[in-house]
Amino acid sequence: MNTGEIYDVQIEKLSSTGAGIARIDGFVVFVANVCPQDKVKIKITKVNKNFANGEIVEITEPSKYRVNQFCPMQKICGACQIQFIDYDYQLEIKREIVKDALQKIGNIDIEIPKVIPSPDIKNYRHKIQYPISQTKNSKRILAGYYKPSTHEIVNIKYCPIQPEICDKIINFIRDNAQELNISGYNEKNHTGILRHVVIRHSVKNQNCLVTFVLNGDLTTNINTLAQKLYDSFEQVIGVCVNVNTKRTNVILGNKTQCVCGQNYIEENMCGNTFRIGTETFFQVNPKSAQNIFNYIKDFIKVNYHKPVILDAYAGISAIGICLSDVAEKVVSIEENLKSVELAKDTAKLNKIPNIEINGGDAGEFFKKQEQKFDIVILDPPRKGCTPESISYARKLCKGHIIYVSCNPATLARDLKILKDKGCTITSVQPFDMFCHTYHIENVAIIKV
Repeated sequence: MNTGEIYDVQIEKLSSTGAGIARIDGFVVFVANVCPQDKVKIKITKVNKNFANGEIVEITEPSKYRVNQFCPMQKICGACQIQFIDYDYQLEIKREIVKDALQKIGNIDIEIPKVIPSPDIKNYRHKIQYPISQTKNSKRILAGYYKPSTHEIVNIKYCPIQPEICDKIINFIRDNAQELNISGYNEKNHTGILRHVVIRHSVKNQNCLVTFVLNGDLTTNINTLAQKLYDSFEQVIGVCVNVNTKRTNVILGNKTQCVCGQNYIEENMCGNTFRIGTETFFQVNPKSAQNIFNYIKDFIKVNYHKPVILDAYAGISAIGICLSDVAEKVVSIEENLKSVELAKDTAKLNKIPNIEINGGDAGEFFKKQEQKFDIVILDPPRKGCTPESISYARKLCKGHIIYVSCNPATLARDLKILKDKGCTITSVQPFDMFCHTYHIENVAIIKV
């Protein structure tokens, strides 16, 4: 097999990163933008020791699961990798991704139930982060997502997976930034002032918090743009500025100030009101998050009476606060101190007396604990837990560990550690948090 050669293949399934898998004489070839059961003519673009990459030349016989994508930008925008696949079949693909990860990485063979779908499959994304750049000659401001495997911005004026008001806000910023001679960011040269626009949208109140991420301090023109935006949209209840002058792919810097209105939106979850700021972690699909919290709460109500719960990697303690009404006590730990302060404000706002909110590293917090908990909630970032944290979580738990994960691979790795320590993996339930992508959220329940 050589680069440039043409082959006719059939796509067997999708990998955990959304690429199609085909085989040529048993040799694996990964192909983007395909659906299982597609018959395609491909050109080999790269050959590695154990696999090759190919690109579509022609779809000779489309899969019965292939549908017309509803976004005209899908093929060039990197946000919705599998939008051209029937939604019900997307859920089945994700179930298989979870099952494969558990079997191959975790050596765990349990029945994986159907994925619980997202209540909304359009306009579901309530946090938007657009990188900003500028054309060289016309100085036109560009805002959108990156083309796959590049840092070239696709200039998006309409995105059907986010609320329509977000499109209007981005278009307003794009037009007015150019009029005010506000420069877009040049990643190669580290020049230009406006790096990103971040929008948090509230399902509860249908309003927005907008943040400009700057490659430098607040300027008069940025301040003017913020005020014009705030005055022009009733739905914009606050405009903030975040400064990030580092050469980094991390979007937000450490310094945020509110220049118009208020610095948070409110969201409702499990009957509680949460205040969400620029730097606050909160699920981008609140309705799917509500399904997850209800699933966990239902398990607890069936199996426990007023348990003592440890909520680790807690963020703004959303899970802990939502579980507080079925718990005797909730103890939460989160290393981001801004999230800790917001969690304390939320607990006070909702008059929740039985939650203790702590700031600091989860592993270090675990070491200092002497009491045992009926339930330990683990909700780590994509990289998962450290082996040390898993070990301490197990030692501190006398009932069940409930592990919430957005990464099937690291979930499988961590569940294997728990299984090898004598725990029983009772169930893994997938939830669709990110429709039309290969990402999948899971809740694993582990008996200690």
